[in-house]
Amino acid sequence: MDSAGNKVTASRMHHVGYVVASIQETVRGFAESIRATWDEQIFADPNQVVRVTFLAGNHPHDPQVELIEPNGPNSPVLAFLKKGGGLHHLCYEVSSLEAELEFSRRAGGIVVKRPLPAVAFGGRRIAWVFTKNKLLIEYLET
Repeated sequence: MDSAGNKVTASRMHHVGYVVASIQETVRGFAESIRATWDEQIFADPNQVVRVTFLAGNHPHDPQVELIEPNGPNSPVLAFLKKGGGLHHLCYEVSSLEAELEFSRRAGGIVVKRPLPAVAFGGRRIAWVFTKNKLLIEYLET
């Protein structure tokens, strides 16, 4: 339990995020290069100002690969794309966002985006943390 009484359980890696200029122009080659499958669903998320899609590996327990495309001039990933894009973040599915954020703060991390609903996950909440080791982590509530 954390200090707020939230049960803390082990997290699992959900996906790896990769920033691209265009999902449509890169998804098929990307999927082929990692032997992944694509369900052709693209989600526009106005809260994050991005479009995203997911590639699934061959094993059901493999983390997915998320392709992220900026969806406007105010997209938080636009500056990252202008530097070349690429590997952006790791996402872990967790039972309690509050517990993970508290743990991250104690470990020296900075919460860069407080919990908010995510379109691609049916409104499940996500939050973002930049660790003291300069790793961007997205937490996805189960």
